[in-house]
Formats: sequence, structure tokens, C-alpha cells
Amino acid sequence: MRERRSSDSWVVVAQSPWFGERDGVEPTSATQGMLATPRRRLQAAAISRFPAGLIGSKPLKKSDKVTYDVKYFTQTLDHFNYQPQSYETFQQKYLFDDRHWGGLKSGSPIFVYTGNEGDIELFAENTGFLFDIAPYFKALIVFMEHRYYGESIPFCGDKNVAFQNATTLGYLSTTQALADFATLIIDLKKNLTAEGSPVVVFGGSYGGMLAAWFRLKYPHVAIGALASSAPILQFDDIVSPYAFSNIITKDFRSESENCYKILKNSWDALYKTAKQRGGVQKLTKSFHICKGLVPDEYLPSTIKNWIEYSLIYVAMTDYPTASKFLSPLPGYPVKKMCEAIDNPTAGSDIFARLYGAMNVYYNNSGDVKCFDPTTYGTDAIGTDAWSWQSCTELILPNGANNEESIFPVSTYNYTDEAAGCKETYNVTPRQHAITTEYGGHDVRRVLKRFASNIIFFNGLRDPWSGGGVLKSLSNSLIAIVEPKGWSLMISLPIH
Repeated sequence: MRERRSSDSWVVVAQSPWFGERDGVEPTSATQGMLATPRRRLQAAAISRFPAGLIGSKPLKKSDKVTYDVKYFTQTLDHFNYQPQSYETFQQKYLFDDRHWGGLKSGSPIFVYTGNEGDIELFAENTGFLFDIAPYFKALIVFMEHRYYGESIPFCGDKNVAFQNATTLGYLSTTQALADFATLIIDLKKNLTAEGSPVVVFGGSYGGMLAAWFRLKYPHVAIGALASSAPILQFDDIVSPYAFSNIITKDFRSESENCYKILKNSWDALYKTAKQRGGVQKLTKSFHICKGLVPDEYLPSTIKNWIEYSLIYVAMTDYPTASKFLSPLPGYPVKKMCEAIDNPTAGSDIFARLYGAMNVYYNNSGDVKCFDPTTYGTDAIGTDAWSWQSCTELILPNGANNEESIFPVSTYNYTDEAAGCKETYNVTPRQHAITTEYGGHDVRRVLKRFASNIIFFNGLRDPWSGGGVLKSLSNSLIAIVEPKGWSLMISLPIH
């Protein structure tokens, strides 16, 4: 991450490691304000670091299938120290559905979802798989919210205090979150007189990582885990930093070679046009950008980020049926984007083709008359919390694009990222924290020594599958791989 002096959301988003080209500009009087501090700039960059990427999603309205009670548990602030403040508590939110539970006498299980980086109701409303299988297993369902996300905010629920500085944010880590889950599960089973009921943890993406790590750290609490789209190998140079963008490129190229070439060539066309007389006006008109939102000098960077963002998240939600997981989308949205590029309806030049593709992601309803390319929406996701985690232990070196990529060529630079974190929080990332805590290097040898009863589920069209466990490691460390599968396959109902 290069040092930024601009306060613009449309500039800072380019800091994201998923965005290949890092556009830096000096501020003008028209662009001061929204992201004037290093922390706000880092938050903007963190938006595109979410493994789950649930940006702008809102919980769907409860259906008969997805029903639960909202409960709260008095959770310990610090599980690992014995200082006076360690004994402070906060209210951890969890969701509870016992409609199908067979109870202790029948040996019925408890299915627990390990919460991700956002409001737990968002994940409950988008995890149809658990609600589908619960009646079959006569299972109790529990969704546990992750500390510092949703309503589970320490320091009396006061975000201004919880996110004030590195001291108050220091209680946010994967180890503290896993200890929260273990404490809640043990207490819940005791209150239900269900100490003998087996617990299986489930999770997707970051939640999938937590599910796998929970089984490693607390095998006495959970007998097994299903980790979907869990890139536990995405750390510490275990896999290529090009893996993520290479899979996105492969997804689009598999639909159409012409689509691939149009996307790959779009960045040069964008910047060359912007430098021409009247070029900015042409871009504004071609992409139907709402007037007055972006200063002319920032428009190319803004549109570039806007396009990249849609390509990333369409690839992560390339579901076979219509969905509302990130944004209202048709089934097979990657294919639909390429069809819009190959068969344009609003003109035949490159920008008309791209405009058609953007409508698939940003305007599936057809109701949007003009686009605001500076707004991605983050209401349901905790950017403050995730930017801290991505600056301390969750260091995902996946921001590189090679010559074949549909994104601009770039390399990942840990030193730059660490400098940005130091500027923002006055902390230096612990680059090897995850592999030290949970393993990762030589995963077959390490996990075979002490792990069991984990299912790793990956679809190879999922960009995060590049960091997933794709081969079974033993009879009880099972990898299920669907060559044409997508991201977070436990998020949708069984079809």
C-alpha cells in the first residue's frame, strides 16, 4: 500500500490488493472530507479484502424455512489474560432454532455456524443448506456472531470506544473469537442439559476458516467441521499471490474468448480515452454515470475500480440460480456478463459492451437510470473490524495479477501493506501469525498428525479455492471438490 494523501473513496479503494493498479493523486479542495484519516482510507481498502465479500448485502426477509430466535450471551472480553480489564464482558449475539431438534435422548446433534465478518443474521438468511439438512438430522441450529461485528461489540456496545485505537481493538483476533464460540457452546449445552449432544461446526469463507480452526483448537467441543470455501492456505506465501485473480480470469475466459479480450483491453482503453479531449465526458455518457459525483481527474480510477469490483464479486457468486447474496443477480452471472459483452444492445464499442456487463451486477432490475460508481455499500459488514484484522493477523497476499489476467498487471508488496497498517494503527502485521497458530505449510503432514473429522468443500470456479484444501488428507480429512462449483456453496438451499 503506497502512502496516500488523498481523502477520496474513489482513489483509496485502489489500495485493495485485489485491484491491480494503484492510482495515487494529490488532493484538491473538491475532494477533501470523507476518508481524511489513514484509518478511513484503510477501511475503504479493506472492503475488498473480505473473503466472503458480503458487501452491501442485507438480510433477506425470514421465510418459513429460515426461522430463529435472537438471543444474547454474556461473553468474556479477554480469554487469555488475567488483568482486571480481561474480566469485563460484552453481549454476544446468537441465533437459535430448535424446531427440528430431537433432544438429548435421541442423540441429536447441534449444528453451529461460526460467524463471519458481519451481522450474524445476514449469514443466517443466506445459509439455506443448514436449514435444509436440520430436519433430516433432527439438529439444533445455532448461529454465533463474531466479536466486534454486528451487535456483538465490546465496551458496552459502544463502537466509538471499541474501535478507538489499537488498545481497544487488541481484543479482536481469531483466537479470541474461537474462545468465544467454545465458551458459548459449552454454556449452551449445560443450560440445555445437553452435554452429550455432539456438536458440528459449519462455516463459509472466513467463517469456514474459523470452523476448521475451531476443530483443531477445540476438538473436545466439536466432533467435526464443514469448512466451505475456506482459504486456509492463502497465507504466508503457501499459494501463489496470483491464484485469486487467475481463477477469476479463467472463469470469464471459459465463457468467451472475446469477452476475455474485451475485459483485458478495457483498462488501456479507459485511460487513453480519459486523456483525449472530451474523453471524460465520453466515459460519463458511455457508463451512464450520475453527474456531479466524481471530479473529472478521478473518473478513470473510479470507473476502473467499479468495473474490477463487479468482476470480482460476480465470480464469487456465480450461482446457477438467481440470488441476492451480494447483489440481486441472475443465475450464472459470469455467463450473463460475457453475453452482454459479446452481444451489446447499446452500441458496439468497448464501453458500450462494458456498460452492458455492468448492468448485470449493478442493475439487474433495470431500474437504475444512472450509476454512482463511488458507492459499494457496507451496512451489514464491519469494515472497521476487518481492516484491523487484515492489518494484524489475517494477511492475505492475493493482490497480484500476471500477464494473462483480465486485471491490470501488478505485484503484491507486503512492505507497502505493512507500512499502511503502521500508519493507520501504529501496529505492524504479524505476517506469520496464522501459520504459526494453526499450521498451513506442508498441510498434509501437519494436519494428519493431529486433525480429524473436517470436510473441506470447494468449487473450482470460486476465486478463493486457490487457497483451499483440494485433496483429501486422510480418511477423516476429506476434500470435496466440485469442478464447476462456486463460492460458499453452503450459502444456498439444496437444489
